[in-house]
This record gives sequence, structure tokens and C-alpha cells, in this order.
Amino acid sequence: MPKIIIDDREIEVPEGTKVIEAAEQLGIMIPRFCYHPALGSVGACRVCAVKFLEGPFKGVQMSCMIDAKDGMIVSTNDEEAVEFRRNIIEWLMLNHPHDCPVCDEGGHCLLQDMTVSGGHGMRRYLGLKRTYRDQYLGPLVQHEMNRCIHCYRCSRFYQEFAGYFDLGVMQSANRTYFGRFKDGILESPFTGNLSDICPTGVYTDRPSRFFGRRWDYQRSPSLCINCSLGCHTTVSARYRQVVRQEARYSEAVNGYFICDRGRHGFHYARTETRPWQALIEGREVPTEGAVRAARERLAEIVSSGGPRSVACLGSGRSSLETQAMLGQLCQKKGWQGPSYFMDKSLTGKAKTAVSRLDPELAVSLRELEGSDAIVVVGADPINEAPMLALAMRQAQRRGGKIAVIDPRPIFLPFDFNHLPVRLDEINLYLSALVKAAVDPELIVDAGKDAIEFYQEAPSLEIVAASLQEKASILAQELRAGQRVVIVCGTQIVRETTPALAADHAKFLRAAKKQAGLFYLLPQANSFGAALLASSEVSFLEIIQGVEKGEIKGLIVAENDPFYSFHDRQRLELAIEKLDLLVVLDCIESTAVKKANVFLPTSTLYEAGGIFINQEGRVQAAPRAYLGGISIAQIGGGDHPPRVYGSDIPGGELRAAYQFLSQIGNGDQIEDDDPTRRSLLRWIADNIPPLAEIPPFDELSENGMRISSSNDTSPQFAVNWQEEKEKGKGSEGPLEIILTDWTFGTEELSSFSPPLMKLERKPYASMHTDDAARLGLGHGDKAKIKLDEGNLEVDVCIEENMASGVVILPRHRLLEWQKIKSLPKFVRFEEIEKVSG
Repeated sequence: MPKIIIDDREIEVPEGTKVIEAAEQLGIMIPRFCYHPALGSVGACRVCAVKFLEGPFKGVQMSCMIDAKDGMIVSTNDEEAVEFRRNIIEWLMLNHPHDCPVCDEGGHCLLQDMTVSGGHGMRRYLGLKRTYRDQYLGPLVQHEMNRCIHCYRCSRFYQEFAGYFDLGVMQSANRTYFGRFKDGILESPFTGNLSDICPTGVYTDRPSRFFGRRWDYQRSPSLCINCSLGCHTTVSARYRQVVRQEARYSEAVNGYFICDRGRHGFHYARTETRPWQALIEGREVPTEGAVRAARERLAEIVSSGGPRSVACLGSGRSSLETQAMLGQLCQKKGWQGPSYFMDKSLTGKAKTAVSRLDPELAVSLRELEGSDAIVVVGADPINEAPMLALAMRQAQRRGGKIAVIDPRPIFLPFDFNHLPVRLDEINLYLSALVKAAVDPELIVDAGKDAIEFYQEAPSLEIVAASLQEKASILAQELRAGQRVVIVCGTQIVRETTPALAADHAKFLRAAKKQAGLFYLLPQANSFGAALLASSEVSFLEIIQGVEKGEIKGLIVAENDPFYSFHDRQRLELAIEKLDLLVVLDCIESTAVKKANVFLPTSTLYEAGGIFINQEGRVQAAPRAYLGGISIAQIGGGDHPPRVYGSDIPGGELRAAYQFLSQIGNGDQIEDDDPTRRSLLRWIADNIPPLAEIPPFDELSENGMRISSSNDTSPQFAVNWQEEKEKGKGSEGPLEIILTDWTFGTEELSSFSPPLMKLERKPYASMHTDDAARLGLGHGDKAKIKLDEGNLEVDVCIEENMASGVVILPRHRLLEWQKIKSLPKFVRFEEIEKVSG
């Protein structure tokens, strides 16, 4: 490793380290604008100049462009280098507007910092400044082009890093312009990162404009809970509300960036419709009265019907503390549950994913970027977990090959090969690809089970003729790859797919490849839910118990089954049969409106919490602020009421696990929060993978990856004959596949006003051949006969999807909840075109 001396201090760095990076490791901050660790060097701004005194280079050079070499002696404060940087900064400031007092970047502006530190303080140029016309780029980013210093960060991130091309560089020289060909909403779901990466105020966060300076905010580390990846964020709060959420660097998870759903998904915590007051039968009551009523009425139900007459429904968006408290109560009281998933199939898939995630196979989001081959099985990265697509983009940029086996019309911002097959064919195609990608001679020592697995697995002969050529190319790419990762979804796939994905990853390991496994789970803490969920009880079984009269009381913690359960009519009838519905939540929902007793809970920002992401990484988010109704809402946009007291309006909120402890155990909640500490002890005693969970404060940096694999789980146990029978296909009915979209389907982000403006009108996707048979054209409206009534929806005709399926989003504006059971099939005659 080369040794280099910078400002009389020696450092040894890995080969390929830039001088600017070596200086940073010594704590020396060389000025920079165009350089960014995630984007690399481009040498555009010229402000990182240093003086090379000894070594292969001499004189003033750009430190971001030169690799550290043995024998280099570098000076950052040499008079010639300092003067060079001062002149560069003055040139950059020639046309820059002096609008710092009204610029949202003021206070955390790299240009301000560099101008001051570079020694430029007096303007000498008296000519007219260059000006530009600003563009409307959508609801997330404000464009102020006059502030641009032509560092190229925005276009490099947007095009090279993220893979979108509707924003870029136009014109040349002094008139270079960064923007779109014309005004319009930016297409990328990573648009918000422009405001983070821009070193000036060209791109600023539009929803939080003019609300405060950086020093006005309570800033704290947090986590994104809008999907299962667990990206790291920084929360800015002011006047008892979250104002802004930014990416926080995480070496293990999201790197420097986050998606727009995570960035702007916090508005549920500040919406004007958020419930703040405890309710009994719809009447506002003191919080303690509601807790007492819930406890007493539950006791009456247990007294008359026994402990099994009460059931608990938790949530994948709850903290581990809340999930564990439900588990503790069910264990202690003998109540049914807890259930965290809507049906037994999803419960089984999530539990399988968690139990089969071997520590040797598990890969993080950042580790995925180093893969040279990725096979995506039953997952839609951009719509289900956008940051997964960004990580895959980095793998592809480094030469990695990407294959997707999924029936949906998949879009990704890079080149990939798509095998659009029906759900019953996914297992067969995955197996055929992996078998063709392995050299048989390499598995002779793999063990009896792996060898039999290889011998019985289907070959590429099962692939449809129209996909043979593409499948053969994919098999060759997989065969050439050494760092192969299988990405497996859990929402739409059949129950056998998660286990089969793990089998194939282990098989590739046995074949001497560095194989990895990456599961996608439905919600932020689905991993914790799978660890705690009862195998026997899903929400569907709870409904059946209510219908039979066996369950009289239901506790729903931070879940709205009316948002996610597929048969709304059946759900409403079941809820009406209950003697008691207790709901704890922080958002307005149908469940809240129907509750006999409602308790308003704190959000993640007000209570903090522990979450386990899809790779089994236990992470903690501390509380960002104390909570209470925001001053903006109290004052109605005017000055808040001039009433003084010791309490905070809306300050009676508590974390859901604290309310549950009061309901179940009669505990009094103290300020030092002993409930969380006792819960963590219970977790360590009752959940083996979490037996050595560290203290809360030690989890907020990069967390701790746990080992959740279960050695007793059957491996290489697939029934190939059964899989082949299911995959034969027929000219039978169309399968309805319910799926997620980037915006409009995830529950918490659906409360975000800026993200609502990005939602597409919901539509059904259908293959060209199926649409032709039905006489449907692109944009036509179709009527689909479902179990509980008809669904009218626009139709989008797609070529790059499987035939024999209809793709429907679980969109909040679409009445899709008319399905009695899943999987759901409809005959061709049950779909017709709506005239007019």
C-alpha cells in the first residue's frame, strides 16, 4: 500500500485511493464541489487543487484526479495552491446571486463554506451576471438555476448513478444549463437526492421551503419504514412536527441516498387528520379512562368466554417493542395470536424467508452492489423497494448481469433480461437457469442432497420456445458469474418459492460460487413479525374465529386491515360481530373509526423504536422530538393561542407498546421507560436470534445482523413432479395478481401530499394477446367480475409481461378489495369492455 505525506503527516492508504480521500482520512478537508464519494472524480470544478512537492507529479494538480503513490509529498496550504483555489472560487462566484438570506441552502451550503474558507470575501467583477430561466421539476424539488456553478453533480447522479435521462446537461461553456428539455415532473423515484447532492441551492427541497434554517431544527438519526430495506435517514423537526427527512450515510445499507417514498413518507406524522384524542364509542375521553375501559371490557370477555375469546393483530410497520409486547401478552394471557399478516400463505412465506436466511448467504444492500450476476425472482424492485433497484444499477454499471423472472411488466433503470412467466412457472425457470449455470464436475463433493437436487431439477428444455434464446444467454451469464445473488420476493410468489430460492443459493455455494440471498419482505418490520408470529393464526383465521363466535374481543395495534385485507365486505361483517374492538394507531383509518376503544399512539419520530430489516439487521431509531400537536395546527396558520401551561397539547400520546402494557398488565408508564428495558429482556429470553441484542443506544449506527436460520428447516425438499404439473399451463382463466406501486399503495406514504401528486391513476395491466382476445385496447375501461362485485378499471396493454395474468395495484383509489380468497382467477367471459 502506498505511503504519502500530506501537510507533513504520513498516511498509508490502499492502492487506488485518491489524494483527496487520503487527506480526508487525516482529517484534512480539501475544498471540493464536483467530487463526491459515491460519484467519484471528474475534475470539473478545479477547486481541489493542491501542490505536489515530490513524487511522480509536480506542481499544482487536482487532488480528486490523482491516485496516491509512494513517495508523494503534498501540500494543501502551499501559497501557489491557496492562490489558485482563491481565484477559482472568485470565478465561480462571478455570476452567483447574492440571495443567501432567502436561499433554503443557506446555513448548510458547501459554496458558502468554500468561499469563506478559500479567502474570497470582496466582489471585484462589476459586469452583468449571467441569468437563466428556472423550470418546474415537480412537487419535490425547487429549481433555481442562477445559483449553478457547473459542478455536474446533478447530471452525473441522475443519469450515471440512478439511470434516468430526463434531466441532464444542455448548451455549452458559460451557458451550460442543467435541467429538462422542457418543464415537467422528473421521472426518477430518486429525485429528492438532487437537493442533498447539489453543493449550492440550485435544487432545494420544495415541500420544506422557507420553514427554517439547518440550525433551527432538531436533527436526529432515524430510519425509513416505508419498505423492508431499513434505509438510514436524518430527521429535521421544528415546532413539534417533522419538516424534512434526508438520507443519512450508511456503509451497510443505503450508502448516501434514499428514494423519494422514504424521503417524503413522513407526512402521516403531521397530517391534519391525525387522531390525537382517546375515544370510547366515538366520544373523546381522557386517555387513562380509555385504557381502563379497554382493560375492564377485555376482562369481562375473558371471564365469560375464556382467554381464547380475545385475539391480537399486530403490524409489520410497528417497532419490535410493540410486536414483542403483543407476543408477551398473548403468551401471558393465553390470547390468540399475535398475527401480523393477512393470510396464512403470507405468514408462511415470511417465516420461511426468515428461517432460511443463512448468515453465510445473507447479503446487505451495499454488498449487493458488488455482485456480478443477480437473479430477481418474483420481485419488482422499483415498485416494492426502490433502493434495491438503485443498488442493482450499481452492480450493472460494474459489469454485473441482471435477470428478472416475474409475470409483471417490470421496468428498471438499466439493461436487464426479463423472463415474463406465470407464477406457477417461476420455480421451474429459476431451477432451469441455475442448473444450466453450474458445471456438474464442481458438485461431486456437494453432498447427496445437493447432487440429487441437481439431477432432478428441470433443464432449459422446459422454457417456452419464445424465451429459449433469452434463457440460454442468461444461463451463460450466470455460469460466468462468481458473485451471484438471488433476490426473492415474498408477496406474489407461491409458498414454495422462498424456500426454493434458499435451496438454489446453497446449491450455488456448493458449486463453488460466492452465492448470496436477498429476500424482500412486505413491510419495514416484517422480519420481526415473522420471528414473533404464530404459525397457526393469521388474520384470516381470526376472522373465521369471529364468524364462528369463538372470538369476541380483538386488539389491533398499528394496523388497518381495511386497507390491506382482500375481502372488505367479509371484514366489515366480522368486525360488526365483535363485542369489543380496541385499536391503537397514529394515523386516521377505517379501523380507528370502527373502534369501540381507540388509543392514539406515538409515531417512530416521537417514541423511537427498533426495527429489523429484510437482511436481519437489527437497527434502532431514537426519538426525534417529544411529540404533541404542532404549533402550525394549534394556531391554524396564525399565532398559537396565548395560553400557558405545563402540558403539551396532544402530549398524552404514548408508544403502542406502552399502552399495551397498561391494558394487559396495568403498568404505570414512568419517564425513564422501564417498559422498553423489560421488553428487551423478554425478547432476549424468548426469541433465540435476538438473545444477544445490544442496548438500544448501540443500534442506531449500523445495527447488528442476526442469525435467524433454523437448522431444522427442510432443505432441497422440493417436489419436482408437483412443480412441473403446476407449471404446464393451460388456456384456462386469468390470474389476478395484486401488486405494489412506488406511490399510492404503501400505507404510510399515502398520507404524503407531495407524493400524492406523483401517483399514477390506477390501471390493470394485461398482455397483448389476452387483451386482443377480449377486444380491449390500450386505455379502454374494463369491467372485471370479482367475488363481491364488479371492478371498473382502465386497461394498460403490455408486451413485456406474462400472458394469463391481470396485474392490479393495491392502490388506495382502486376498489380492489372484493376478492374472497387468494389466489384469485377470473374467466375471460368475466371481463368485458365498458362502452362509452
